[in-house]
Amino acid sequence: MSLSKKSSVDEIRARFDADVERFSDLATGQQATIDAPLALELLTEAAARATPRARRVLDIGCGAGNYTLRLLQRTGSLDVTLVDLSRPMLQRARQRLQEAGHAQVELWQGDIREFPFGSHKFDIVMAGAALHHLRDEHEWRAVFAGVFESLGPGGSFWISDLVAHESPAVQEAMWARYGDYLTSLGGPEYRDRVLAYVVQEDSPRPLVWQLELLRAIGFTSIDVLHKHGLFATFGGVKSSCSERPQVDMLMRIGHAP
Repeated sequence: MSLSKKSSVDEIRARFDADVERFSDLATGQQATIDAPLALELLTEAAARATPRARRVLDIGCGAGNYTLRLLQRTGSLDVTLVDLSRPMLQRARQRLQEAGHAQVELWQGDIREFPFGSHKFDIVMAGAALHHLRDEHEWRAVFAGVFESLGPGGSFWISDLVAHESPAVQEAMWARYGDYLTSLGGPEYRDRVLAYVVQEDSPRPLVWQLELLRAIGFTSIDVLHKHGLFATFGGVKSSCSERPQVDMLMRIGHAP
């Protein structure tokens, strides 16, 4: 499906507004995501270990707050900024964080493409099942560059998300395996419903493409924590002396805007 025919921001927001409960289980995460509990554990452990002196965290597409809750269990208190399209998701995330004893939470409702990243505002940035809603290459580069700029020296950026494959044959095989996984969870009707909204809403990029983009933007110590079929968990660390790279470095990934 062409990017121009994908769901609008308002359409995606409406679906998530009505789906808060499914994203509110810390033990299982979002069940339509393969290995969601493992990804949650690996990402938050990597973030805590790679950035042990973290004080500020940004959770992109926070949903009901699973990633931030698990990170705070590992790190203790942090200044938390939650970003999501859905106001009900943000409200549930804040409620759950406050019930867990974390009262200082800043909410930002809106499209991550419009978020005011700023400079050196965060130590950890997490994006769980969110970036696959980005569309063209310019949007991907802009968000990755915004995250890089927003991190202080030594900060880290961690992603767990749906990914594509460069080979059509491999993509077809992984898509079929994902369909089998969904059928095992809820039968053919559930499979068809999930696959339909993935096709309509999502525009993921290959894992290698995203790793190369992290490197081109300026991240170092890039690691893949886990990959299973169409899902991967990975990230990178900003050097303690990193500066924003020149535009010509970004041309390694696609074309400069």
